[in-house]
Amino acid sequence: MLSGGLSHIDSLDPKQGKSKGPAAAINTSADYRVTEFFPKFASVADQVSVIRSMEAKIGVHKPAQYFMRTAYEPRGTILHPNLGAWGSHYLGRSSSTLPSSVCINRRSDQGNGFFPSSFAPLAIGDPSQGINDVESIGGRSASNKRLTLLNGLDADFRRKFNDKGVNAYNGFYDDALSLMKSKELKAFDLSHEPEEQRAAYGDNSFGQGCLLARRLVDSGVRFVEVRQEGWDHHKALADEMGEVAPVFDQAFTTLITDLQQRGMLDSTLVVVATEFGRKPAFSGDGRSHHPICFSTVLAGGGTKAGFVYGKSDNDGYYVDENPVSVGSFHASIAFAAGMDISKPAISPSGRPMTVGDGENPVMELFS
Repeated sequence: MLSGGLSHIDSLDPKQGKSKGPAAAINTSADYRVTEFFPKFASVADQVSVIRSMEAKIGVHKPAQYFMRTAYEPRGTILHPNLGAWGSHYLGRSSSTLPSSVCINRRSDQGNGFFPSSFAPLAIGDPSQGINDVESIGGRSASNKRLTLLNGLDADFRRKFNDKGVNAYNGFYDDALSLMKSKELKAFDLSHEPEEQRAAYGDNSFGQGCLLARRLVDSGVRFVEVRQEGWDHHKALADEMGEVAPVFDQAFTTLITDLQQRGMLDSTLVVVATEFGRKPAFSGDGRSHHPICFSTVLAGGGTKAGFVYGKSDNDGYYVDENPVSVGSFHASIAFAAGMDISKPAISPSGRPMTVGDGENPVMELFS
């Protein structure tokens, strides 16, 4: 998740004329071009699908981020699930000990939605530190005594209030304790990676987050979000892109290469998302928010390689061909993951709800 609003014109959908930004367009290993802000991306473009026809209506950061993570607009008091929670609902747990969903470099809100709290992502604030405070205070023996006492005190309450909320709350703690005792906990420890591999991803929270994501997926975690901030370029776009783009470029390219070398890319879908694009108008300074046309990326997971879907107009202002809604984007990801997206879940208010809010996957994206 590139938080702030990736400028499609200055990255994945370069333009000429009055819309052109500070970076030139460059050739890639596929039959499409990107800007020179993404030179390493260009080397793996033949493994990637670019969608240049994303469209939405929300141009304010917080609700747009919620929309991109859930495919639903914020509505009253209901909370909508992200794709990790939908995966837990349709496919069950992905591991007997590890969480099925993890988010890196952000809090765990915008997670389970109306599903049980056990479907919420485990939040990792600093990927280099992994999971903090997993050692029991006073050792395992003292911890077991405290848990026995707690279970005794809670027993009457659980019998009296035997509902889904209480069971989910208890299940959350059971999962946490299971993880603390698990050998798979080492998946969160980047010290097991060779130094050259850690350096290849980049010595920063996004690069190390992508490396951690690869380790977690390899160990059985189904859904991982890695957030990179800094893409809200209202001013000094050239300077700010010069800071954040190389971080993304290095981490993304290394991740694609790493997954490919390990034989994991065909079974792992890598998604690059953002809340919206940026306006074509450029006066040498920055660009404002622009939700009605932007770009995203899919790689691996059965998607076509070296492929461009959709088209924006000559200025990058409107979608010109094959529009893709955020709902269809979610439905496509869910389809790739094997979810039965035609079967609705029932919200607490009794409303049937589906991945992507009823939209269909874009089948042209898949081989």
